[in-house]
Amino acid sequence: MMNIFKKTIFSVLASLLIIGSVSANDKIRIGTEGAYPPWNSKDASGKLIGFEVELAWSLCRYMERQCEIVEQDWDGMIPALVMRKFDAIMAGMSITAERQKTITFSQGYADEVAQLAVMKGSSLEGMDTPSGINLSIGGSDVNKALKTLTTALAGKTVCVQTATIHQNFLDSGDVGSVNVRTYKTQDEVNLDLTAGRCDAALAAAVAFTDYADKSGKNVVLVGPTFSGGAFGNGVGVGIRQAGDDAIGKRDAQLLKDFNKAIDQARKDGVISRIATKWFGFDASM
Repeated sequence: MMNIFKKTIFSVLASLLIIGSVSANDKIRIGTEGAYPPWNSKDASGKLIGFEVELAWSLCRYMERQCEIVEQDWDGMIPALVMRKFDAIMAGMSITAERQKTITFSQGYADEVAQLAVMKGSSLEGMDTPSGINLSIGGSDVNKALKTLTTALAGKTVCVQTATIHQNFLDSGDVGSVNVRTYKTQDEVNLDLTAGRCDAALAAAVAFTDYADKSGKNVVLVGPTFSGGAFGNGVGVGIRQAGDDAIGKRDAQLLKDFNKAIDQARKDGVISRIATKWFGFDASM
């Protein structure tokens, strides 16, 4: 009986130590890429900046928590979260069913519409396609847009950042068999597009307009803007799926805290203000 009692006491103490190590006073570590402007990037001094960086600090203030924003390569973002290198992801990551098999998401805080970009003078300019295509809705406009792109992109090379919703869309077969060239970062995509090694590139529309504005390159957007379906349901905070242990319960609470903070930031107009500052328009959901 004494041994059982000692084991019980030890288990309780161990649990308290674990819970104490993940208490509400702990710093929240938020992972971001720092290479996807204007969502997230770095300034000349190497400081992380961008829409999501500024929004992250605002959400942390609403949660009354200390935060640290850490840099992580895009292709290792989800594995690093799962391995507890940080507690949350804010990196222009769209909410998709495929990603939800591994992690969970807060409610969306911003819309990310995708669009093709080409260099001015490209034969792909002026495609007759309807705008505002939501793949989740379907219909004649969606069918028309996909058919037009299938014809236009046949035999073309389209550059895209690896492990993104944009690559998933091109690989899906919805626009036929496309020669897809992948890159580790969006910067590499932009550079090869302007160097003529890509006929077109696919990413968030604002990623291309931001690059064009800052570089002075004649990059132009073509074709429809896409959302829904393979492109997900907005951008949210990625968080580990909750487990039964103390850290899992902390993750579950963190999800609730982020959702509450996003709600309040939206009501207060904070997300709209930050989005307009970095995108030039209100991309809040």
